[in-house]
Amino acid sequence: MEANDTVKLLRECDAGIKMGILSIDEALPSVTNEQLKQALAASKQEHENLKNEVTSLLNTLNADGKEPNPVAKTMSWMKTNIKLTVDHSDQAVADLITDGCNMGVKTLHRYLNQYANAEENAKDIARRLIAAEEKLAVDLRCFL
Repeated sequence: MEANDTVKLLRECDAGIKMGILSIDEALPSVTNEQLKQALAASKQEHENLKNEVTSLLNTLNADGKEPNPVAKTMSWMKTNIKLTVDHSDQAVADLITDGCNMGVKTLHRYLNQYANAEENAKDIARRLIAAEEKLAVDLRCFL
């Protein structure tokens, strides 16, 4: 196992988690359906729990977390705000969040492959984050 791969994978998970939480926080004010609000709030809580695990492991390894890519963060903010200005429906929120989940799953799989020598506990967190993203995307299908 390579500590460097472990740190890199955990840092990418940290950035992805932060991006997910940010996206949910940006979309929640536009949501009117109570079931959709609950699904987003539950996913946000799951992301926060994973973030706490990532932070703890990074601290153990004397490593810092990672902020989301500023360009990706800005593009996400712009897409969310433009789309929700034009169409502030629950369907639009579900569509945006689903796109984000799909992007997260794809990116996290790439990092799992790239950092194949990471320790199992880091890989486990990445897999659980992927599962959380996939579950949210499935849960939102009824709102599309």
